[in-house]
Amino acid sequence: MSSTSTPPSKNPARLLAKFARGASGVVLVLITVAVVGAMLVPALLGDDLYAVDGGSMEPTIQRGALAYASEVPVAELKVRDVITYVPPGHSRPVTHRIVDVLRPDAGGLPIYRTKGDANPRPDMRVFRLDRPTQARLSFSIPVVGWVLILLGNPIVKVLALGLPALLIALWMIGSLWREGGRVMREREEAAQERGALDDEDEELAGVAGARA
Repeated sequence: MSSTSTPPSKNPARLLAKFARGASGVVLVLITVAVVGAMLVPALLGDDLYAVDGGSMEPTIQRGALAYASEVPVAELKVRDVITYVPPGHSRPVTHRIVDVLRPDAGGLPIYRTKGDANPRPDMRVFRLDRPTQARLSFSIPVVGWVLILLGNPIVKVLALGLPALLIALWMIGSLWREGGRVMREREEAAQERGALDDEDEELAGVAGARA
């Protein structure tokens, strides 16, 4: 007489959790690919990238946005163009809008005045552009610039470089731990089987002796 058993049904909660883990992994990969693509593709096409860490150009350019600028001849610049330049007396570039262009006498370079869209007044200092080309804003992508801004922080940079190595080391330790546990269990099971066989041999020997 044979009996059959019905395999236990899978737990819906576990299936849902497994699906959520897989979906979250796919989403993370897609986000990573999108961020890397947003940084690399325009750069390969010749655009300059700038992470905007201030709010002086909001709402046109949000803080934390990644700004893309194309090099254009200075002669093409006009009022309302947004440029990224290093203001007089500063060492860091600024992305502001041209609000005035003063044309000097023939042979002289134009004088520019800029202003942040969110600032109530134009920038204090006017300036000239000595280079033949200038970075002019093409477009910007919100939020993505935070990646570059955070990587500019030394602590974050160390974590970004060290955390993957730490995770790999922990994964290797966990794998070795699991492998060691598996080997120990196999040895214990083998020892138990040998003990059971020895007990059976002793019982058989005892039965044979009793019959003799």
